[in-house]
Amino acid sequence: MLSETRVRQLLEPFGLNLPSGQLNQILTYLDLLLRWNQKINLTAIRNPEECVARHFGESLFLARHEELRGSLLDIGSGAGFPGLALKIPFPELAVTLLEPVAKKRAFLKEAARVCGFNQVAVRPERLEEFVRTAPPASFNSATSRAVGKLERLVPQAAQCLEPGGSIFLWLTRDQGVGIASIESGVAWGEPRPIPLSRTGVILPGKRKVDVARSKPAGVPVSDRHRQRPYCGAPKAAEERFDAVILSPSLSS
Repeated sequence: MLSETRVRQLLEPFGLNLPSGQLNQILTYLDLLLRWNQKINLTAIRNPEECVARHFGESLFLARHEELRGSLLDIGSGAGFPGLALKIPFPELAVTLLEPVAKKRAFLKEAARVCGFNQVAVRPERLEEFVRTAPPASFNSATSRAVGKLERLVPQAAQCLEPGGSIFLWLTRDQGVGIASIESGVAWGEPRPIPLSRTGVILPGKRKVDVARSKPAGVPVSDRHRQRPYCGAPKAAEERFDAVILSPSLSS
């Protein structure tokens, strides 16, 4: 296992200077990730040092530029990067993780438990399903890393954001070239190059307030009239909706 000093060194290129407690959370998360990865495919990266740089460094690089508050929606969470990892620098952030693969959801729940993260909800829906049931414009921010079909993802993610809410996409420069042409009601900022990556960037955007007050982006007109307030899953569907809220007090 890596030492705290070595983790600190690996994160230096990302401009991160984390306190000892947060470095210990990274080590706990990393140990669990490598052990579970022997049985289920969470990441193609097996080397611990590369995991720290590629997963934790690239995810937490956002903390150099942004102060996340309130609620975060992470789309296609996989092994928890960036959404769950962002609980390390932002422990008060309420995070909702969308992950349709059951084994990966089990890992996310266990990672949240052993790292002591509270206010974490793990949901089985894909984004297109989630936007039809969740309250519209209810999140302060949204994230997604290495997820395709941006022409569908961006408008649907924007619908989940409050007016002026932020979206952050981890992608390549080439992927970001045509994103401004996607009709989504999002105003995009300049991409931020990710250290140690040849083409990787974080692309920031904000949902336009005037658009957010009109029609939701990315939802067909016929569906807008059918939307109802979200009241939770009916009892008959409780087993399918295995969203949970985790806190240290419930994990003992």
